[in-house]
Amino acid sequence: MSDLISIVVPVYNAEKYLSEAIKSVQSQTYKNWELILVNDCTLDNSKVVAAQFIKDDPRIKWIDLKQNSGAAIARNTGIKSAKGKYICFLDSDDIWVKDKLKIQSSLMEQNGWAFSFSGYEFAMEDGKPNGKKVVVPESLTYKQALKNTIIWTSTVMLSMSKLSKDDIYMPNVRKGQDTATWWKILKKIDKAYGINEILAYYRRHSNTLS
Repeated sequence: MSDLISIVVPVYNAEKYLSEAIKSVQSQTYKNWELILVNDCTLDNSKVVAAQFIKDDPRIKWIDLKQNSGAAIARNTGIKSAKGKYICFLDSDDIWVKDKLKIQSSLMEQNGWAFSFSGYEFAMEDGKPNGKKVVVPESLTYKQALKNTIIWTSTVMLSMSKLSKDDIYMPNVRKGQDTATWWKILKKIDKAYGINEILAYYRRHSNTLS
């Protein structure tokens, strides 16, 4: 049986895009995953959108936070609940290509990597790729990562046989918590490995925090 992969998704006012993100997980050729949706006190109908999927797919889980806390706390709550050998992150407005988990987990397993990330392509608000692709290096050390913030959260995969949850819990800040986490991990390991393939689409719209 293939190893379980946990996917952590913070949910806040995501009803417009959430179904597409969930469908991109359900369409994965790698099937042994759990999708952990963490509700950061969303003010819209995201919970209603998610419920349509949860009732038919036991791999999808929903966790409610008691107060709006930001992406870091939402992700940390998902990490705490995760049971997978690998942990991935997906933002609620982003999209994965169907072989993302298969390609990435295979390379992680074959090479014994603790931390990998991939190339990606920007997409329009409607989710259609716009042709602007991001090429990633073969690897990044801590010192290199300080100068190069190319690692994008929705492409990251972490091995929980090589890292602890304490290693990957994110600092409680509203912006930049993901980059700070990659730095923290890279202080412990030699490098993160880049997969120079487009494995995800980064949707740009008016509410994009970054």
